[in-house]
Amino acid sequence: MSLSALGCGHPGRHCVGLAYICRAQPKVLHREEASTYSVEQASAVVKLNVGGELFTTTLGTLRKIPGSKLAGMFCTLAKASTSKDEEGRFFIDRPGTYFGAILDYLRSGQMPKQHIPEVYREAQFFEITPLVKLLEDTPQIFGEQVARKQFLLRVPSYSENLELMVRLARAEAMAARYSNVLVCVVHTEGDAAHCEESLRVLEATKRLVVKFGPWKAAPVIRDLLDSVQMDIEAQGYQVAYDYCSKKTFQPKANAHEYFYTFRFTWW
Repeated sequence: MSLSALGCGHPGRHCVGLAYICRAQPKVLHREEASTYSVEQASAVVKLNVGGELFTTTLGTLRKIPGSKLAGMFCTLAKASTSKDEEGRFFIDRPGTYFGAILDYLRSGQMPKQHIPEVYREAQFFEITPLVKLLEDTPQIFGEQVARKQFLLRVPSYSENLELMVRLARAEAMAARYSNVLVCVVHTEGDAAHCEESLRVLEATKRLVVKFGPWKAAPVIRDLLDSVQMDIEAQGYQVAYDYCSKKTFQPKANAHEYFYTFRFTWW
């Protein structure tokens, strides 16, 4: 049986990208039809090109998780030539490096041991819900999603401040090896009170400073600084931080521990 004949054959479904997505209620198959589907369709070999990586699997494996995006892609195989590469393989525009781990799980329930965050992202994209839930229980994803990200959600304007830091660093990069960004971090309202006078001095002299906090969560200032460094490095920048030097800015009394310099290295 050819792959183009493996469609669901129901009206009311619409083509989206690679394949026709099921929108109608599933047809109740007669015993003979169900037998034909399970033997012929589920065992049909499908050749894939995922982001340049080649895979061979069966239609049954791709449809293993009902309701998933991956299963929906192959509910009715697309007839459009743009859905195949030059060799006739079905093309999926996703990172092929991690798709093998998705197939391994669908085939045998095997959990990935490497590239956990990347596989987690792909499992989310293809809506492989059982795998997503299993990965969320791993220490790496649990720590990131439940611990660190929940903390950062309690830091006001965290994402906006990261973007501002990068913009300031890039603005100072012309003909320079390093860019320095001044940062003020306060955990509590009491910390903020200690910094008020120093921040007024910076404002009066038109010095730019990025201020984080205060926040209501257990992690301390060093934890926030580590997260800032981690998230900027995740964007591909080389960055490090230290206490603000006297040459950069001299905070007022009792405020030194709240001011830091993030140094971006360009070359």
